[in-house]
Amino acid sequence: MFEKLKQIKKLQEIQGALKNEKVENEKNGVKILMNGKLEVEDVQLNPDLSLAEQEKAVRDCINDAMKKVQMVVARKMQSMGMGGFGM
Repeated sequence: MFEKLKQIKKLQEIQGALKNEKVENEKNGVKILMNGKLEVEDVQLNPDLSLAEQEKAVRDCINDAMKKVQMVVARKMQSMGMGGFGM
């Protein structure tokens, strides 16, 4: 039981640390800022692009930012001694 509580505490620490992590991605002048909890914090559009181009750039930016966040999460978990899901 105490081991489970320790694991929960570690997960809460990681969640708190991840909220402070920021990942920015840019495609064709469109920028996305995402935190480590996969929340989009800011979107900057490029008015020189057509609507279709902006939609594609936003979609690509979000997908790339999510991949970057996943890498940050993996590194953070490893550095906190949680390399696998077995903790």
